[in-house]
Amino acid sequence: MEAMTDLRVPVPVASTQGTLALALLPRSEPPMSARPPRAAAIVPIERRLRASIEEWARRFAQAAVEIVGGDRPVSQLLRWTAPDVYADLHRRALLVGRAGGHQPGLSRVQQVRPQVRSVHTCFVSHDVVEAGVHVRYGERSRAIAVRFERRDQRWICTALDFS
Repeated sequence: MEAMTDLRVPVPVASTQGTLALALLPRSEPPMSARPPRAAAIVPIERRLRASIEEWARRFAQAAVEIVGGDRPVSQLLRWTAPDVYADLHRRALLVGRAGGHQPGLSRVQQVRPQVRSVHTCFVSHDVVEAGVHVRYGERSRAIAVRFERRDQRWICTALDFS
C-alpha cells in the first residue's frame, strides 16, 4: 500500500494575521450614512405625494400577500392590477389553496398573518413607481418587487414579483 502524501501546501502567514487591516490613507469622499435612504427618486417628488404612494403600495402589498395565502378573494385587487398581474395572483392563490386543501378567498386560512414590514420606493417618472417590499410571515421573510404605473388618474400594478 502506498503512503498517503499530504496534499496541503504550506501557506505563509501574513503580518496582519488576526488583526484588522486598515487603510490609513485620507478619505476623498464623504462617509456613507449609517442608514441607507428609504426611497430613491430619479425624478423629484414632493414629500406628501411620496408618503401617500408609499402607504398605498403598503396596503396593496398587504392585500396581495393575503390573496396569495387564501385569506382574501383576488377580485379585491381587480381594479388596481393589469390583466397579467391579476391572472398571476389568481393562479398563485389557486395553487396555494390546492396545496392547503382550501378554497382561496372564502375565509381566513393562514395560521400566521403576513405583515408588510417595509416599503422602499423609487420614482422612475411622475407616472411610474417601483417598490421593494419586505414581508414577514412569523419568523420567515420574503421580498416582493412591485411596479405601479399611473393610468386614468389611478395607480395600476403592472408587475409583481415574489422572491
